Amino acid sequence: MTSTFYDQIGGEATIRAIVHTFYEGVAEDEILRPLYPEEDLGPAEDRFSLFLMQYWGGPATYSETRGHPRLRMRHAPFAVTPESAERWLFHFRAGLDRAALTPEQDEQFWTYVRHAAKFMVNTAE
Repeated sequence: MTSTFYDQIGGEATIRAIVHTFYEGVAEDEILRPLYPEEDLGPAEDRFSLFLMQYWGGPATYSETRGHPRLRMRHAPFAVTPESAERWLFHFRAGLDRAALTPEQDEQFWTYVRHAAKFMVNTAE
């Protein structure tokens, strides 16, 4: 039986901690906060946690409740600029740093989120 990356990093608790730290930063970020229309960031935090859990080999709750991720489509209504992608990475980096993963795990996660941030950019300004 092989373990998934999700299992190797500590599963749900680790991913939720990373995402919680991320959203603590988003809540105070003048560039990113306006991209979240909900006053309460809790539902967004939960959705992002579920997505990452599924992506890294955990439960498929995200797809079961929300369907296919369709990330670019779901983010299309929001102007995701290179600057906002950099801010997003800044706050995600804080979450990874707090998680204290092994260097190899950190690099694997960080490589994915850097790629995802660039992929989500949909406007130059």
